Amino acid sequence: MTSNAQALSFQEIVEAEGHLIDSHIMEQIFDTVVEYQGRFEVQHFHIGRTNSDPSRLRLKVEAPTAELMNKMMAQLLGLGCSPVEGGDVELKRVERDRCAPEDFYSTTNHRTTVRRQGAWIEVERQRMDALIVVEHGRAVCRRLRDLREGDLVVAGMHGIRVIPESKERDRLHFAFMSNGISSERQVETAVRQTAALMRQTLANAQRIAVVAGPVVIHTGGGPALARLIRHGWVQSLLAGNALGVHDVEAALLGTSLGVRTADGRLEDHGHRNHMQAINAIYHAGGIRQAVESGCLTGGVMYECVKAGIPFVLAGSLRDDGPLPDTITDMNDAQDAYAEQIHGAGLILCLGSMLHSIAVGNMAPSWVKIVCVDINPAVVTKVSDRGTGQAVGVVTDVGLFLDLLARHLVNE
Repeated sequence: MTSNAQALSFQEIVEAEGHLIDSHIMEQIFDTVVEYQGRFEVQHFHIGRTNSDPSRLRLKVEAPTAELMNKMMAQLLGLGCSPVEGGDVELKRVERDRCAPEDFYSTTNHRTTVRRQGAWIEVERQRMDALIVVEHGRAVCRRLRDLREGDLVVAGMHGIRVIPESKERDRLHFAFMSNGISSERQVETAVRQTAALMRQTLANAQRIAVVAGPVVIHTGGGPALARLIRHGWVQSLLAGNALGVHDVEAALLGTSLGVRTADGRLEDHGHRNHMQAINAIYHAGGIRQAVESGCLTGGVMYECVKAGIPFVLAGSLRDDGPLPDTITDMNDAQDAYAEQIHGAGLILCLGSMLHSIAVGNMAPSWVKIVCVDINPAVVTKVSDRGTGQAVGVVTDVGLFLDLLARHLVNE
């Protein structure tokens, strides 16, 4: 940090409100100013008198150049700081489809409001890496590819207020969830807490979405996930083609990737079983038709159809088949995922790194995410890509699902 007051000729006065201390937001604010060669002066700081009262901070920040000030302010906005003299939000018109003004504001996954004609408007469909379009008195997050000529988008950094989630205030409630979980007792504790989260989510009239990879089937977790779906603990299923393929293979042929689910032995010529499963679904006309015709009589996909639970299978370059239900257009698949995430209160990510990261990027920060994987790096990668609300359980997915179903389901 420079000591030359004359060199820091660019300055702003910003304010922040919330649980700034116990959520470690205030230290992040100070660190950000220093990171961009700036200097801060605390003009006012009020500490909440109780653990439920917010704290308030008023800060003068300075930077040596306009470029560093803009970068600093972009980071401070994401931490909940808003300029005191911001005025109304700046709007610029889109001149061509999918082409935003160069100084467009890029959203975070935190609750955001924009000031328009002196009033604060809450931004709808909050997600990270989007733009804010203001029309008809509403502000909505919109992806770059969805911009259309004539849209009014938020530009610059004034008239914007971001409200970060106070994750650390739940640290005792979520203490069981850490990348260090390994013993059976700790896993059982994590399962009990996850079950409590699921009960609370449904009690709050919110939805539970499950993101599942094919490892759910490989590790024997398919029957447990099917039971959770059958008994109403899942409101939507998001997966790739592989989960559907191996679930159907297990239901029709008793194998997963050619390995018997009953005893773990390799089936003779089992390498063709997944292709046989895909072929059976094509003959039926689709997963729903396979259920209705009696061809498919069990498994995760079967329970989704029987319970009327929406499922989305997103395709990829490596897919065999794929199943007729798989969405092979990546933009369409992303849209379908986003629609199922909207309104969810809890997302369970089970053994799927890429889909977990994708869903984390689409979800607002107030949606709780529980990420279960045998690889601790998966949870780290989800968090590193901006999904700070994700908490992790490091264990075998099949074991976790079996214990979870036992806690929630009495058949």
